[in-house]
Amino acid sequence: MKPETESFFERVYEVAKLIPYGKVTSYGAIAKYLGAAKSARIVGYAMNGSFGKDVPAHRVVNRKGLLTGKHHFEGTNLMQQLLESEGIEIIDNQIQNFEAVFWNPLVELEQL
Repeated sequence: MKPETESFFERVYEVAKLIPYGKVTSYGAIAKYLGAAKSARIVGYAMNGSFGKDVPAHRVVNRKGLLTGKHHFEGTNLMQQLLESEGIEIIDNQIQNFEAVFWNPLVELEQL
């Protein structure tokens, strides 16, 4: 990995660690917060590489509230189980009441 990619990943992890229990955000929301609005996919790559780094990657979903990254978690439904244990309702890989549990770093945080 290039050094600039590594530092971007670390910035993604810093934001992801701030997502409150029982809330979710999107890849795109993190990218926008970091000033890289068109880098949602790169945020996804960062989430893939976050295992073992104490990052709550299960709280990062796509812009529609779909658990698109669930196949990167061990076990069949680990991402869903982790979210449900935090009180988030999921039906057919879709977070219910997505707007109510959505955490927007642009609104909630000062710029890192």
